[in-house]
Amino acid sequence: MTRRLAQVAKKVGVSEATVSRVLNGKPGVSEATRQSVLTALDVLGYERPTQLRGERARLVGLVLPELQNPIFPAFAEVIGGALAQQGLTPVLCTQTKGGVSEADYVDLLLQQQVSGVVFAGGLFAQADAPHDHYHQLAERNIPVVLINASIKGLNFPCVSCDDAVAVEQAWRHLASLGHERIGLVLGPGDHVPSRRKLEAARAAAEAAGGSLPDEYVVRSIFSLEGGQAAAARLLDRGVTGIVCASDPLALGAIRAARRRGLSVPAQVSVVGFDDSAFMNCTEPPLSTVRQPIEAMGRAAVELLCAQISGTQTDPGELLFEPELVVRGSTAPPPAA
Repeated sequence: MTRRLAQVAKKVGVSEATVSRVLNGKPGVSEATRQSVLTALDVLGYERPTQLRGERARLVGLVLPELQNPIFPAFAEVIGGALAQQGLTPVLCTQTKGGVSEADYVDLLLQQQVSGVVFAGGLFAQADAPHDHYHQLAERNIPVVLINASIKGLNFPCVSCDDAVAVEQAWRHLASLGHERIGLVLGPGDHVPSRRKLEAARAAAEAAGGSLPDEYVVRSIFSLEGGQAAAARLLDRGVTGIVCASDPLALGAIRAARRRGLSVPAQVSVVGFDDSAFMNCTEPPLSTVRQPIEAMGRAAVELLCAQISGTQTDPGELLFEPELVVRGSTAPPPAA
């Protein structure tokens, strides 16, 4: 106890007696000092005294699956800025392979008495992944917002880009250029956004009077290398246009075409998804479907703050409209 008092006092720059008064709920301490002591307690990883546990810190967990895909730092920037405007401090939690898991981060955030958690992509979108930590958050009544389509049954407010519209836009663009053999590079089979994209692609193919053969759909992990391997299989099957579920997957598809000696877009057209940073600087510049990151991030923070303030929030999904951005990676297919 003495060690805890000393550490907290040093962190805040007050006496141990002042810290003791706050922890014991005694008067004679300004509200600003009291909040500083409680925040220091959270940051140092100490549990609050029982009588103070109902008061959560002004910290918000921001849990991301990775930082290699530029879309996630972009979301972090928007969400972090919007949280700061509300007087909340984001705690960035990024998963690493073989490192701290999403569930581990949730345990850590609960110890810190966070006011809420925003998940921008994660296990909530995968049907076969573990979800106990989400139910733990719900049981503790921690405000949560999800960015990306989630599995059924979690009942958290969700902010998503409309995956069906995104694929329809990409598919129609390639079809309007004359492509008939269009393939898809998607995430894992249990990934909800990828399932939505597949359903939309099948519907778009049927609307055009055709169908989407199973061999034109390849699953992959979300990485450039995964996109390259998946696209190589599609090229073996004769596709001339490829729609990808992320920009890194699309860059991998372009690499696969080049390794075959094929020109993009003269011989193979590629469309990405996200319009993350620098996609207009690639060679060729990537045609892609843009997620409205700014609007989605701010909406997520608004939903979270409403929950923190005690406002009843609909656990439904807000769908945001994507925008096709045509650049240099798409063109008519080669003449037969």
